Amino acid sequence: MQTSEPTHEALLARASELVSVLEQRIAKADELRRVPDETIADFQRAGFFRMLQPKRWGGLEVHPRTFFDVQRTIAKGCSSSAWVLGVIGVHAWQLGLFAEQAQKDVWEGDPATLISSSYAPTGAIERVEGGFKVSGRWSFSSGCDHGSWVFLGGFVPTAQGAPPDMRTFLLPRKDYRIDDNWHVIGLKGTGSKDIVVEGAFVPEHRTHRLIDGFRCKSPGNVVNPSPLFRIPFGQIFVRSVSTTSIGIAEGALQAFVMVAAKRVAAGDQSKVAGDPSTQLLCAEAASTIDELKLVLYRNLDELFGSAERGDELSVNRRVAFRYDSSNAAHRACALVGKLFNAAGGRAIFLNNTLLRSWLDVNAARAHYANNPEKPGRNFGGVQLELKNTDFFL
Repeated sequence: MQTSEPTHEALLARASELVSVLEQRIAKADELRRVPDETIADFQRAGFFRMLQPKRWGGLEVHPRTFFDVQRTIAKGCSSSAWVLGVIGVHAWQLGLFAEQAQKDVWEGDPATLISSSYAPTGAIERVEGGFKVSGRWSFSSGCDHGSWVFLGGFVPTAQGAPPDMRTFLLPRKDYRIDDNWHVIGLKGTGSKDIVVEGAFVPEHRTHRLIDGFRCKSPGNVVNPSPLFRIPFGQIFVRSVSTTSIGIAEGALQAFVMVAAKRVAAGDQSKVAGDPSTQLLCAEAASTIDELKLVLYRNLDELFGSAERGDELSVNRRVAFRYDSSNAAHRACALVGKLFNAAGGRAIFLNNTLLRSWLDVNAARAHYANNPEKPGRNFGGVQLELKNTDFFL
């Protein structure tokens, strides 16, 4: 285990050094339909999976800006690798919110143990003595081949009229199987396969209540007092699936500029770089990416600053931040589409970087958390003095 604590700059430098390496592994990731083992090993050596892990378990407890900057940078090399890093990396943070015994269950034998997830509450949960009986099928568990445990979402049965009790259930590998059904057109290397559980017992201490994460009063706060663990659960999780899109857009712009700067139009032999519409597109793309990054940084700084001061961030502000996260993926997707459409016929070849970026960013946009419609309606409704309807904030 590494004992030194790398700086923000050092972690970003490590990510930048891996970009070209990850580009060379894209074909292998696509063929395997999961991130290659050597990439996971590279991330472990770089300390990337430890960035949001509690220090008491060998983690770094970095500012979330560092974590998402690393993810964004990795996405410029391999979208699938960045996606898996973001999702699995956030799980180390959420486990820090669980009861101390759950943290021991996972990390006492090996602090480098990884966890995958599927939060949609699609399974059946039954109360039994000492905990719960869990059964069902959960989809889109990114990086599950590399995890020894899994987080699964589900609703605990409650009395009639009582508020819903949604929780994350923590299960070891022996209690579930992976259904290898990940055959897709984008983010092929994420290995986001189905998880199948048949009547597994989950003790009470291996559950985390959504309402505790919403209120920033989770059992793990007792042993992990850093402000990092007092940021609302929803605010961290949604960015793990939206920030990759910003990096994809950055990589797509770089690829577009490299070709357009030297490209000559086949029809009239004019230089594409001299085309006003191409110039305006590059300006729009660079400006949009800059805006998305600045909003991300501002929101993360405000979230962390509020946790440091012990302030309670208003629900209205959290609603706005939730919309910002989903809208980032939506806008990045639209931007990559414009770059792809302006790139000419060569962009449709399977080995073209812009085609890959377009497929991957559309796959990312398809994630439920990256659809801005409901968060947008909620954000607008709250401004119009209607009640908040989203508690994944």
